Amino acid sequence: MLSRDTLPPGPSNALLQTFNYTRDPYGWLTRMRETYGDVFTVRVVNGTVVVIGNPSGAQAIFGADPDTFVPFAVDAVRPMMGPNSMLFLTGARHRRERKLLMPPFHGDRMRAYGEIIRDTALDVAARWTPGKTMAFQDTSQAISLEVIIRAVFGIQGSARVKTVREQIIQFAKDSNPVLFFFPFLQRSFFGYGPWTRFQRTKDEIGAMLHAEIETRRLSKEPGADILSLMLAARHEDGSSMSSDELHDELLTLLFAGHETTGIALAWAIYWLLRNPDCMARAMAEIDALGAHPEPDALARLPYLDAVVHETLRLHPIVPDVPRQLARPLEVEGYRLPAGTGIAVATTLLHTRPDIYPEPERFRPERFLERKFSPFEYTPFGGGARRCLGAAFATYEMKIVLGTLLSRYRLVLAEKDEVKPSRRNIVLGPATGVRVVFIGPRAPQPSATSRAAA
Repeated sequence: MLSRDTLPPGPSNALLQTFNYTRDPYGWLTRMRETYGDVFTVRVVNGTVVVIGNPSGAQAIFGADPDTFVPFAVDAVRPMMGPNSMLFLTGARHRRERKLLMPPFHGDRMRAYGEIIRDTALDVAARWTPGKTMAFQDTSQAISLEVIIRAVFGIQGSARVKTVREQIIQFAKDSNPVLFFFPFLQRSFFGYGPWTRFQRTKDEIGAMLHAEIETRRLSKEPGADILSLMLAARHEDGSSMSSDELHDELLTLLFAGHETTGIALAWAIYWLLRNPDCMARAMAEIDALGAHPEPDALARLPYLDAVVHETLRLHPIVPDVPRQLARPLEVEGYRLPAGTGIAVATTLLHTRPDIYPEPERFRPERFLERKFSPFEYTPFGGGARRCLGAAFATYEMKIVLGTLLSRYRLVLAEKDEVKPSRRNIVLGPATGVRVVFIGPRAPQPSATSRAAA
């Protein structure tokens, strides 16, 4: 194939395209593919972006030398997380920090948080009122936030947890997505306005995180939480992370892991309750473990694992994975110049009929029938910048779903199909997924107990 020096086709009105992307990225990306094909160019207020919607293009991006790219539009989103966030690091420093931060999110260290996740889910569910309609996302958001506070930050004590929870919730409310998609709004209007509120709550969160870091540094007792592991970690030269580096990484974990996991859990419950056959299969697998299944046993259930992955296929937390070219790159027959933005459109990959027959249908079995390549299924990005917390997120989802479904009965209270809508910088179910809590389930005997009987 001959390479072309021109950019792929696409619309030109930057302000209009930014608005469309901000309002409905899934629908807008789908319309762009229908009009221009798998590879197209969009102009947004943060720059020109070539969008890739096929596996071969995704492989060209995720398989390229990591130094080919730098983070895209960092000036717009850096205020959220600070300059030391892994999201903004490049080159040798990115590789160095990633290597240091990888262990707490994998293997035995990650599995040590299973009981915290289960107990947190039960604590939050204990507040439910039988017969009452509720937005399940409120529950899943509360669980994911408590898990971060307890397992990541290592904060203990109900009063302290409550204070930190309230600070984080306020921070999330003040993180208006418009501020980050339209950077010219990042200014104070005589000491008032959304940017001023955001800066104020960010300063409060920052002070809390710095205080926690310094308290933990002075403590002589080693903790098992992720912050303690980060404090104890050492680079090959024996150096450790600075307080500012720790602060920015904790803020990144808060943003990346709070709303995202809660939203994914809400979608999973929505699809299970909408599909009785899927729910019945999931419940049979969970009930085979007995009345109070252990976290690790839940995490190993194959159908529950498939439910999680099918949920993330239909509702990837971010619709695309953007980067910027630090040097020219050839992709899908185009020679793209340095400075061009490039984005792998997760939502387009995940809805290709040639990879996922009946792509709009919730069908977890597809993940039991075949293994998808890392260029076909990309809910956590790919390559050297794949999300560090991917394994932790899916582990948490399986334990929360298995724990709640094994003990409580819920019915869906939605009459119409639930659509995604903007929730801060990510998208979630517009209604929060309304459900009715019927009451506790009767204890289920394990498969071993039934066989003995």
